Amino acid sequence: MDRLLKAARASGSLNLSNRSLRDVPNEVYRSLDAVGDDEKWWEAVELQKLILAHNDIEVLKEDLRNLAQLTVFNVSHNKLTVLPSAIGELPMLKSLDVSFNSIQHLPEEIGSATSLVKFDCSNNQLKKLPSSLGRCTCLSEFKVSNNSITSFPEDMANCSKMMKLDVEGNKLTVLSETLIASWNMLTELNASKNLLSSIPDNIGSLSHLIRLDLHQNRISAVPPSIMGCGSLAEFYMGSNALATLPAEMGALSHLGTLDLHSNQLKEYPVEACKLRLSVLDLSNNSLSGLPPELGKMTILRKLLLTGNPLRTLRSSLVSGPTQALLKYLRSRLPQSQESEATTTTKDDVIAMASRLSITSKELSLEGLDLSAVPAKVWESGEIIKVDLSRNSIQELPVELSSCTSLQTLVLSRNQFKEWPGSIFKSLPNLVCLKLDSNPLKQVLDLSCNAASLPEQPAFSSLPHLQELYLRQMHLHEVPSDILSLQNLRILDLSRNSLQSIPVGFKNATSLTELDLSDNSISALPPELGFLEPSLQVLRLDGNPLRSIRRTILDRGTKAVLKYLRDKITDQ
Repeated sequence: MDRLLKAARASGSLNLSNRSLRDVPNEVYRSLDAVGDDEKWWEAVELQKLILAHNDIEVLKEDLRNLAQLTVFNVSHNKLTVLPSAIGELPMLKSLDVSFNSIQHLPEEIGSATSLVKFDCSNNQLKKLPSSLGRCTCLSEFKVSNNSITSFPEDMANCSKMMKLDVEGNKLTVLSETLIASWNMLTELNASKNLLSSIPDNIGSLSHLIRLDLHQNRISAVPPSIMGCGSLAEFYMGSNALATLPAEMGALSHLGTLDLHSNQLKEYPVEACKLRLSVLDLSNNSLSGLPPELGKMTILRKLLLTGNPLRTLRSSLVSGPTQALLKYLRSRLPQSQESEATTTTKDDVIAMASRLSITSKELSLEGLDLSAVPAKVWESGEIIKVDLSRNSIQELPVELSSCTSLQTLVLSRNQFKEWPGSIFKSLPNLVCLKLDSNPLKQVLDLSCNAASLPEQPAFSSLPHLQELYLRQMHLHEVPSDILSLQNLRILDLSRNSLQSIPVGFKNATSLTELDLSDNSISALPPELGFLEPSLQVLRLDGNPLRSIRRTILDRGTKAVLKYLRDKITDQ
């Protein structure tokens, strides 16, 4: 504990999660009072981040007020029944997570934590919320799911910066129109699994709303004003009591996913066939037929219809591939409309994929015969995965460097001839790169350019590579993917920080030249001797090798390999 507290005084961050704590150690509340003789008291910083998650803590002391510089406090997954009033004496607190406890009420003093931006009090035993929360005017993400809340205090209308609200699994009977009018910056609203019987008539004022989840309520109608939610990409209304849908639904031009399962719908409106959906769930309703215009939704990838008394469609069509059903519906259209419906542009598919990526953070543009990376890739916000496989792309645009959140980039089966290393300098979070089945050159030189190498370089996607130069790349270990390169003849790993060589090198039987000079290697695996006679040049100078005598090293590659092989024979 002393070691952790000492580190916290230097960093301002303390993580005591998963330590079976029953109480918060007193030293945590007064960490600066315990500055040791070996520490410079003037360099000590107050605690700014405190993580106490996944313990058995039952009580937080009022001494919490001593942590006045705290900005992040996570005490989730504990056994708290109350929060101390001192929570309101943390003026810098921006993120508070008290989820998965047994808290029955929140203190009024929480309204004094006016810097609060994110607040998660989900999975507790709350029955109401304090009106003082209305003073937390910076609050933008509020999660209060799986409690027993029956209503929101009207004072929360002051929280006009609210962007993400999750109230799933409560006992709400109504969503206040006053609050909806004030929360016009909402991008995500989840009020599923409540007792709602209606949607506020002013729901259309939420023009920034991207995701709306109201499934498993008692809602009997969608108001026509829904057309005002022009940014809506996902709409979940399953397990309600809908009998009809308003024609205005057809105006939701960005909608990609519409879930209407387990309602009482008798028909799907023709106007809603204008939607550019990729997923439409109409299962378990009372539909007896489908409008032929539905066939115009040519970018629809998933249409669920089971559990409907469909009389005008063969069961094989209903349970078969979506595209086959859409083709059948188009065949029932007038000929002019049928030809119009079958024309789906590449831009349409890209736009649909972009809409789906808004919440999933994953963008798939596979197999679209693209010759260049479309702008939608770097315009899609904080995207974490991009799949551009099976296209004809030859290079990556410099604009892709703005995707700083990107973690996975799939470029398989394209036309890349050069390793796109320069772009990686601006992709600090990239950990997975796939470049298989590209006509890449057989020689790859990344020397002195460490930024061009992602954390997990996909060398296995270059099976025909014959020469690889990784000189001065700040490597601490040999990338494991290199061992899969069966055609590799020359490998330069010199001037790095390697301390060992993997035994797997014994299978690199095509290697003729291996440069390991100027590293920190103290021993070589005896199995390296199996590379003789194919390995002609082995450079080892500049390493602190202690297991091989200098006289052997001076005699060259063949002597070293023979020495290593003999060590295996002697064992």
